[in-house]
Amino acid sequence: MTIRTTRLTCALFGAFVAGNCWAASHSDAPLIKQDPQANITDVYAFIGEKYDAPAIKVLNVVVQVRPFSEPGDGVIYDRFADDARYSIHITNPTSGALTARYDFNFSRVNPTTAPGLKNPNTVLSYGLGTAAGPILQIGDAQQNFTQFYTVTKTKIGARRNTITKIATNVPVAPPNVGKNTTPAYNDVNGVAVSSATTFAGLDSYTQDAVTSLATGEAVFAGPRDDGFYSDIPGIFDLLNARILNNDGDADDGLGQDGGGVDGFKGFNVLSFAIQIPVSDLKTFDYTAPFADLADPLPALGQATGVGVFASVSRPETTERSSLKGPVGKGPWIQVARMGNPLFNEGLVALKDKDKFNRTKPTGDAASFGTYATNPELAFLINFVVFHMPDGLTPIPTTGRSDLAAVFIPDVLRVDTTTTPVRLAGQGGFSRFSFAGGDTVTDADGLVKPSGWPNGRRLGDDVVDIALTAVASGPTYDPITVVGDNVDSNDATYHQVFPYSATPHSGTFSRKDP
Repeated sequence: MTIRTTRLTCALFGAFVAGNCWAASHSDAPLIKQDPQANITDVYAFIGEKYDAPAIKVLNVVVQVRPFSEPGDGVIYDRFADDARYSIHITNPTSGALTARYDFNFSRVNPTTAPGLKNPNTVLSYGLGTAAGPILQIGDAQQNFTQFYTVTKTKIGARRNTITKIATNVPVAPPNVGKNTTPAYNDVNGVAVSSATTFAGLDSYTQDAVTSLATGEAVFAGPRDDGFYSDIPGIFDLLNARILNNDGDADDGLGQDGGGVDGFKGFNVLSFAIQIPVSDLKTFDYTAPFADLADPLPALGQATGVGVFASVSRPETTERSSLKGPVGKGPWIQVARMGNPLFNEGLVALKDKDKFNRTKPTGDAASFGTYATNPELAFLINFVVFHMPDGLTPIPTTGRSDLAAVFIPDVLRVDTTTTPVRLAGQGGFSRFSFAGGDTVTDADGLVKPSGWPNGRRLGDDVVDIALTAVASGPTYDPITVVGDNVDSNDATYHQVFPYSATPHSGTFSRKDP
């Protein structure tokens, strides 16, 4: 097997793709770009241990929304929309058909009375409620505004669905205002502290916001660091030299030396997450790429598990009045969805991007399958990098069943029979998943990726993995390793639920190189 590397490809073809093509899902479609609180940035799903009962194996699902959330955006700071339904879907991994759904609904963003708001006669949401000073725990006298949420589980049955409200009035973690107001998030210099390896090592606000439910799940919601990393700005700065040139640092063996700049550095997101006991899941046998790594790539193999995707929905109509706040009416209408990283952003054509966000994965093969089997990105690599006038060689641009196996239907496929996977910061973890030697064994002894496309962990370098797959398949001989020259996130992830790094401080956020 031959391996060749390049760090030119993403930069070169980026100039030919309209929009923010490799931003996970930060700017994937025109309409959702206008609705940031409903815009899903990333979905993560992976096997782990329950935070308060390590013997219980769980499916972790972490969803991030609200791209480019500015940490210092006071006085209100970002809040979950109170007129949106944020959903986590568990599906058949082959068809995308729903088996269970968890809906998160959040309380008012503008309450005038307790418990949502303690003191309506101040401009301060944080630091002055019924008392003034630093917030020591969620909902204390110093925290004026507190948002809450409910979680409803819908279990799909053969004859009828079962709908159960499994959590009520769960508090959302506060924003990281700064060391004077939210000191538990930060060190003495006001810099956010992350990288906890145990639950006890988390800051007190995050601990307060993690709730174990009587039904076996655990949930969290609150602001977090944006865990996606890529040099999107350098790509669109007419191919900034930091992407094209080696900066002199040591290469990590995967085609990158880290000379790019993370365009998402210093920004936060809003995150909601759940731990679901694997024993509660309805699982399915399915065929997946890279699922039997004893075979030649793409190593199609058998697996057993579930599919996962997230969506956000809004009421069909919104009534606005000069006398009161807006009121949503009618059924829920889906306005955003995401499973795998990069599919809608980098493969689906402009004409279908909004349509994708309105539809369900069960229709992906008919409506969007062509974008995986005939990827435009392969044409652009051929045209720009290999200087082929017709753009048809050397990378195959049609018949890409290897990509269809990953992206269609667009759900993250997670083998639930494996042991808990390695996390970023742990020994043996590789941002390049199995290509970096980071594998896990399933119940039948088959060797599978620890990360994407077997689920997705925080820290998986999905830009590099996806670009390498496009450039290397369908034969994967040679393997052409492609990167954007950014090899890590700007903040260190936690190794315990809710995993996403601590949100950046409002008064100590840095976005420059």
